[in-house]
Amino acid sequence: MEKTPVIVIVGPTAVGKTKTGIELAKAFNGEIVSGDSVQVYRGMDIGSAKVTVEEAEGIPHHLIDICDPDEPMSVAKFQQLARAAIDDIYARGKLPILVGGTGLYIRSILYDYEFTERPVDEALRSKLEQEAEQQGAAVLHERLRSLDPRRAELIHPNNVRRVIRALEVALQGDVQAMDSAPSEHYAYKLFVLHADRDVLYERINERVDVMLASGLIEEVERLLESGYGDTQAMRAIGYKEVVPYVEGRMSEERMRETLKQHTRQFAKRQLTWFRHQFDGIWVDMGRKSFELSYKNIYDEVEGFFRKFRLFERDID
Repeated sequence: MEKTPVIVIVGPTAVGKTKTGIELAKAFNGEIVSGDSVQVYRGMDIGSAKVTVEEAEGIPHHLIDICDPDEPMSVAKFQQLARAAIDDIYARGKLPILVGGTGLYIRSILYDYEFTERPVDEALRSKLEQEAEQQGAAVLHERLRSLDPRRAELIHPNNVRRVIRALEVALQGDVQAMDSAPSEHYAYKLFVLHADRDVLYERINERVDVMLASGLIEEVERLLESGYGDTQAMRAIGYKEVVPYVEGRMSEERMRETLKQHTRQFAKRQLTWFRHQFDGIWVDMGRKSFELSYKNIYDEVEGFFRKFRLFERDID
């Protein structure tokens, strides 16, 4: 059976993934599937840099605003929802474009990972997955080493999925292992967007300033007033840094600088993840204008488009 073709755009925060995905969708009759672990939550808009109606330019976006912040979202559940969206998009004659920065979620979609049907602690899994995303693979592997040194020796620190499953075993009991060398689920073309550190960090600092000016503090206040303060979702970068300020435990200046610092560190970890986990085309989004960088991506996608004869498919 022929695999469904998918375009994948990954990269660190503030590198230009959203705009790139939308331009490709406009050019190739596509729809966007979000690969972001925070944008799934309703009410968490500014801190997650969720696409606005104006930015979307009429391009449909999937897996955004699909649950409340107190509902756990595991990789297994996200995989199921994302694949359903991708298959539906392609069945309607459109090109699925997967865009996001949550590497663990995106990898689970692209490869044939099989999750156990045995009941698991969704809250624990979601917590570990978010820790992996925000703190890095090495932190979780060290935690596993402290709990089960023998198993830690058998698992490479960069194999985050296996580290998480091993931690589940250590923390709550037996969980069926997931295939460590899965096959590709889709015929995909993957682009890793990146920029020089100085350029990326400047964009991140500017984005944080814009977020705060656009109402991020008020957004966090609403979430706290709604009773979501103790949820795993509120531990995401962009939210956990603002809470101490809202609660009067931190100055605005310190909160702003902490948020910038944590976001820069997160972007660095994202790039490290992509470097180890994905074999794709790296595109520099910093040295050239967006138009020149996008042209390189467009040419590659056009070749991919023709390879699968997508121009010949009936479209709505």
